[in-house]
Amino acid sequence: MGMTFWADTLLFAWLVMAILIIFGYIAGRRATSGIPDRIVAVWEYVIDFVAKIVADNTDYKKMAGLLAYLVTLIMFIFVSNMIGLFPNFTFGLGHLHTAGNAMSPTADLNLTLALATMTIVLAQYYGIKYNGTHYFGHFFSPHWLFFPIHAIELLTKPVTLAFRLYGNIFAGEVLIKVLLTFIPFGLVYVLGGFIPHVIWLAFSVFVGAIQSFVFTVLTIVYISQAIGAADSH
Repeated sequence: MGMTFWADTLLFAWLVMAILIIFGYIAGRRATSGIPDRIVAVWEYVIDFVAKIVADNTDYKKMAGLLAYLVTLIMFIFVSNMIGLFPNFTFGLGHLHTAGNAMSPTADLNLTLALATMTIVLAQYYGIKYNGTHYFGHFFSPHWLFFPIHAIELLTKPVTLAFRLYGNIFAGEVLIKVLLTFIPFGLVYVLGGFIPHVIWLAFSVFVGAIQSFVFTVLTIVYISQAIGAADSH
């Protein structure tokens, strides 16, 4: 039917999901009412962090059911962004991937568009859930002539959301590959390139963390706006 499947994106996306499932399973088994260990503490921190963002932007009770999804979303994007900083261990597995570094699934526009589409679909669902048919009234506010503008805004939200994440991560991977091309890892110490490599990798970690945060925050904001749409016109 003319469909194309990017094996490298699927492979590393599955790898990220496997990491999160194992990480979550271990944290669940180690959860206790006493002092948590490091793995449990990380999960608790992420959950509290996301819960605070939700509480700061909307009625927490209305979005409490989305907390598990939002925590999974920020963790999935963050780990996906970090995967591309590691060497590629898929050599010898056929023609799945041939780059020197692993590929971040979020460096594929198809995946980021899928995540962004889920965000917009959830926003519409929650908008209708809490506002009923009145939700559609904001598309014609303050006058029905503004409908095309609101419709275009609805369509551009997932596009900008997807391209922002994709662009930042893809650009970072390209620059890392350029650095590795000019200064191979084995010659890093010999050529004195250790410090630039470390600085760039640290910057990449920072960008990856920021992008996972931004995507999750915008998801919360868009859903929050949909929930309060009936009160905005």
